[in-house]
Amino acid sequence: MSAGRIFDIQRFSIHDGPGIRTTVFLKGCPLRCLWCGNPESIDPKPQLSYVADKCIACGECFKVCKPRVLAKDADGKAVVNRARCTHCGDCAPVCDPKALEMVGRDVAVDEAIEVVLRDRDYYAKSGGGLTLSGGEPLLQPEFAEGLLHAAKNRGVHCCIETAGYAAWSVFERLQRVTDLWLFDYKETNPRLHAKFTGRDLEAILDRLQQLHDSGAKILLRCPMIPGHNARKEHLDGIVALARRLPKLLGVELLPYYDLWRAKLKRFGLTTALPGSVKPPSRETVKQWNDYLRERGVRVVG
Repeated sequence: MSAGRIFDIQRFSIHDGPGIRTTVFLKGCPLRCLWCGNPESIDPKPQLSYVADKCIACGECFKVCKPRVLAKDADGKAVVNRARCTHCGDCAPVCDPKALEMVGRDVAVDEAIEVVLRDRDYYAKSGGGLTLSGGEPLLQPEFAEGLLHAAKNRGVHCCIETAGYAAWSVFERLQRVTDLWLFDYKETNPRLHAKFTGRDLEAILDRLQQLHDSGAKILLRCPMIPGHNARKEHLDGIVALARRLPKLLGVELLPYYDLWRAKLKRFGLTTALPGSVKPPSRETVKQWNDYLRERGVRVVG
């Protein structure tokens, strides 16, 4: 069976579909969202993660780094030259405190499904199951189909979280083994959508419409970022979209959180999202949800 590239398998997840779930995070994404909560998921290749606070200055990494991209700071701790690092991963195995780790590994369907099936009893009791997330699971259709098929054959509920930027043929291929789609809708204004995500909105809306018309079960999930898409125009766009897609199971607003910023330093990444952007208050989130409900939208959460 095919192998896929993942960066995590999270058991006992309660935010990626109904019930208690195991979420498999696939690596690689065609979007470049300013607020991406998993920036390590964007690049499909394995990446070196470095947490300086874990470094004990043992010096073992310097001995194996052939490209010589590691230097020492005043305390003898490693400093990674990100511009020259090849992400070969030779330094990670010799780093006992796990300051240096490679994120992204290839797994076979059999290996992944073994982890998923460990919690079958919890799925049965809670209405949970398996969720494929990312990154973008639709970038790895062969692995996604194989894993979902293996889960479905064992009676496990299957869910895909997607941003929708893929060929319709991929959706058709995966729909046969998918019980629920968590479809992200990030911005109403096409110009701003391109600015915030780097991709065309129309192509994504076309896939959403096709998926809806095919009879698929879809929950629309909308990240809300203060100062960006958290605007009346976008809320009105969500209302209009929900009315155009009456078979939607509902709409779930996802308030912005900023814990992901710590990951940027780990991977030597940057973002154009200002640091002044902060999570909204509970009252603000309630106002957003009330606004949708008052206009007939079935709000989840």
